Amino acid sequence: MSVTEKLTARLPMSRATAKPVVAVVKLHGVITPTPSPLAARGTININTVEQALTKAFDHERLKAVALAINSPGGAPTQSALVGERIRELADRKKVRVIAFCEDVVASGGYWLACAADEIYAHSSSLVGSIGVVSAGFGLNGLLERVGVERRVYTAGAHKVRLDPFQQEKDEDVEWLKGLQAQLHEQFVSWVKARRGDRLTDGEDLFTGEVWTGAKAKELGLVDGLGNLRTVLSERYPDAELSVAEPKRPLLARLGFGGATQSLLTAIEHRALWSRFGL
Repeated sequence: MSVTEKLTARLPMSRATAKPVVAVVKLHGVITPTPSPLAARGTININTVEQALTKAFDHERLKAVALAINSPGGAPTQSALVGERIRELADRKKVRVIAFCEDVVASGGYWLACAADEIYAHSSSLVGSIGVVSAGFGLNGLLERVGVERRVYTAGAHKVRLDPFQQEKDEDVEWLKGLQAQLHEQFVSWVKARRGDRLTDGEDLFTGEVWTGAKAKELGLVDGLGNLRTVLSERYPDAELSVAEPKRPLLARLGFGGATQSLLTAIEHRALWSRFGL
């Protein structure tokens, strides 16, 4: 063996012989602008996923990007911001994005999935919930029973709406429904723009209904059935997978944070998962 051959043999694998890469980004958890240290399944927002997305799309030998999504949804704005960021990077890098639905990809989770060029689901996955929901508690009368007086002062007739410690007003409920209708319209427009003529004309498609992955395929909400490793190994048999997972905030990793607020947030997140039996 010549000196040149010996030196070449010791060098890292050349670009010509290196394997292509399929970057996998894990998007697991409730979509929220306020991560909780007690969120067992993690949280998703533009800040927590930015580093993982940038890393995924920056591979030199990038063949495709896969999104492993497991989310019951959450904040509409964060869903839109993350979805838009995925499309921005995909268009800039001119690379195909494939989404994979795991246990549940509902509401904002499905918004994220629609950022992909293709969507796959397991036949038993729960997919859909194209709608908008707001939830809260009516606690009017509680403070009076415990001897506490609530005082709220405002400048502006509509500065305070739907205060849980005040009697619910019909006009406030109508205002909330109006906001929900606008957000729902944006959600529907995004799904139609991304899925196009793959969608069926089902009457229940945008009612907030949830379906199994098998039914979601019939409705055109997903393109095929299968799991991430099986589909990617068939599509890109020579590629290696590179997993990029969003990091939890430092305080969350250490288990610190406002105890009361963190507990309330964790309960809220648990309620979102519970809607789908998880």
